[in-house]
Amino acid sequence: MTATPRRKRSARFSDIADVAGVSIATVDRVLNERGSVSRKAREQVLSAARMLGIPRWLPEVDTGMVHVDIVLPDNRSPFFQRLRLAFQRMVAMLDRRLVVHRIAVADNDEAALLRVLAPRRYLRRALIVAAPDSDATRQALQQAQLRGEHVVMVVTRVEGLGSAAYVGIDNYAAGRTAGHLIGRYCPQGGRVLILSSRRDYCGHRERSQGCRDALASLPHLHCDAVSRETWDDPDQCYLALCAAFRSGNSLAAIYNTGAGSPGVVAALRRFAARKVCWVTHELSDDHRQYMQQGLLDVVIDQDPDTQALRAIQHMLAALGLAPSALGSAQAGEFRLYVPENMRGERYLAE
Repeated sequence: MTATPRRKRSARFSDIADVAGVSIATVDRVLNERGSVSRKAREQVLSAARMLGIPRWLPEVDTGMVHVDIVLPDNRSPFFQRLRLAFQRMVAMLDRRLVVHRIAVADNDEAALLRVLAPRRYLRRALIVAAPDSDATRQALQQAQLRGEHVVMVVTRVEGLGSAAYVGIDNYAAGRTAGHLIGRYCPQGGRVLILSSRRDYCGHRERSQGCRDALASLPHLHCDAVSRETWDDPDQCYLALCAAFRSGNSLAAIYNTGAGSPGVVAALRRFAARKVCWVTHELSDDHRQYMQQGLLDVVIDQDPDTQALRAIQHMLAALGLAPSALGSAQAGEFRLYVPENMRGERYLAE
């Protein structure tokens, strides 16, 4: 009886692990695409498998899990709440190979932010972030770029990041628009109070400076050289306005670059003997109500849904996972709303 020739045994996971210099578990994760493995380890495993002639389909080096972080401040303003919801909806539609970690960082905790921006336990390929423009943040993001991570900034920029993308609005132009509108609304002249959420956010600095620059050509209006910092806190907004009304100078207009509007309303109702022009940002539910009541004149809305979409589009294109979307790397457009054209739908779903 002729013996059936034995087939040559194919390479086992242990053989591949020995050649690649990794664990058997790593070989299993790569070949069966079970979890996150660094690009270098994937290259080693797949190279060893090909060398040993493993008789099976092999995945590509770059088809494993792709990790992306979306890092936003844990800010409870309506704008950031809507921005987080927009990212949540869009992440749910992405390919399962794209692992998105949505991380909220306490507003005033730079140490926590730096820990998040540092290398993670997984290989991060991209980072979408809204962060203060500080030296420490800049250095952390520069290090992320040196590690090969694509950085996309939303809402506000961090200077000095070179190839990093910014998909928010032109905040300086938004501030100039506010100054222009105040000039039109206040022919009688007087003082303009600028309330700025945070001076360490480039976007708020640019809005304040844009408004001041626009008002500089209007001699009948004047404002302080330094904006009042409020941290989007209604109490801080209220105290700033109380001080302005009590100073004796005729207050003609208010430009608030951030949130905290209930404090503005409380001060207006208590102290304003005549109409004071008020320009602020975002068509939130409370701002729609204030416009209906005749307290708020103009809202500059930066459309958080579109910002989130364009950030995702730019990130996917940078990773080679989608074609580049037209205009995704350009500054977004803002919209102006007055009582006559404001939308009726709710800003935040109940």
